[in-house]
Amino acid sequence: MRRPEPSPSHRQSTRFLALYALAVGGGSASYAPFLTLFLPARLLELFGDQAVQVMSYSAFAGAIAASVSNIFFGWASDRTGHRRGWIFGGMVLSCLLLVSMRGVETIFQLLAMVVAWQISLNMMLAPLAAWAGDCVPDEQKGLLGGLLSLAPGIGALVGAAITLPLIAAGEVRLVINAALVAAMVLPVLVLGRPRPMPHLQRSSGGGDKATVEGPAPDPSSVPVWQMWLARLLVQISEASLFAFLLMWLTRFDGTVRDNDVARVFAFVLFAAVPVAIVAGRWSDRARRPMAPLVVAVAIASMGLAGMSLAPNVLWGVAGYMTFGIAAAVFLALHSSQTLRVLPRPEHRGRDLGLFNLTNTIPSLVMPGIALALIPVFGFQALFAVLAGLTFLALPLLTTRKGTRSPA
Repeated sequence: MRRPEPSPSHRQSTRFLALYALAVGGGSASYAPFLTLFLPARLLELFGDQAVQVMSYSAFAGAIAASVSNIFFGWASDRTGHRRGWIFGGMVLSCLLLVSMRGVETIFQLLAMVVAWQISLNMMLAPLAAWAGDCVPDEQKGLLGGLLSLAPGIGALVGAAITLPLIAAGEVRLVINAALVAAMVLPVLVLGRPRPMPHLQRSSGGGDKATVEGPAPDPSSVPVWQMWLARLLVQISEASLFAFLLMWLTRFDGTVRDNDVARVFAFVLFAAVPVAIVAGRWSDRARRPMAPLVVAVAIASMGLAGMSLAPNVLWGVAGYMTFGIAAAVFLALHSSQTLRVLPRPEHRGRDLGLFNLTNTIPSLVMPGIALALIPVFGFQALFAVLAGLTFLALPLLTTRKGTRSPA
């Protein structure tokens, strides 16, 4: 028996969903070009052969700052009862620090600036993530996940655009980057006007949520800790490629430029968007929120295995595209389905901050893995290990009670 569609009053407006997805894209644009393109290129310019080590140190320091600040600002937005002010303040501060990065000359300056920037960035990102949980009901979380898949692609597109030789050079690119971030985040703060969803503010254990919202929570959802660990495993692989893809490709071919890598990132992430939207809408209608995640993580592990065996740039890029598209679909849909399993709306920002550790812990783990494997065994060994870690997410996502929600 097919479940009846929820009434419009129990669904969030299309305008808010679109503007929210644009703002999350702005969040991605605030860090993706810098971490994947500007920072590696600057480190190669300043430190040469020491760039891998310095990149690892900066990733470690930034991850610590991001982990703590995301939890703190998520908690702070819970306590104050609003999200917009925190999002706006974080946007302004992170953009100002971003345009100051070109002046970095020493390792100490680099670490200090990265830490300060990560704190201000998470002042924006933590409340922004929690805001979706306040406003988007379970019936639209698959669609939300599909729309969120636009965010990494937007970040990559911004990186590809502002690294074109005809656009700008040097520090001017960072100014353009910051301006684009503000242009994407501000509209939802000013024009979003989300439809109130008071039932999303009540804990799942109390009250008549099912009566107000419509359907009961889907029992096919995996427990919170399994969702957390599965994302962590995938994110370790994603963070490693995020940091080292440019360096790996230049070892195959010294003529590879930062703009070449930016265009690969952009293609992969935009190719993932229609897949994620279709999969998200299907999961809403079929009430199978975990099924697309299982398929995506299996394909991602295959892509990493292919990268470990790649004999040249073309095969390497093909393996990365397989991994990148599947991982982008997984991470986008996982982000929205996480909102389904968190039990305490009054602590949503804080709890999402704890979930954000799956984004930052990999940056703590990844440098150690990279430094242990790359100098001795090369990048191929690194990708083989990452393929195995990603594959371990499969049993976590398929071990649960039941297979689908009641008809």
